Amino acid sequence: MSTAVWRKSSYSNTDGGECVEVADRFPGVVPVRDSKDPERPALVFGAASWSLFVAGVRDGAGLGATD
Repeated sequence: MSTAVWRKSSYSNTDGGECVEVADRFPGVVPVRDSKDPERPALVFGAASWSLFVAGVRDGAGLGATD
């Protein structure tokens, strides 16, 4: 991860609260970290799983669910 170039997710909160950063150019995986604590280890997700997660966020999956 020492070569990672981090970018703030477009889904992050704009007031500095909930900020997720992701790093590109890692084939097959997506490193993710909390911008408020960048020294902590990044979480690494498979690219396919991350894509499903982002699609769910985009579509509002799980928001307001009652089950």
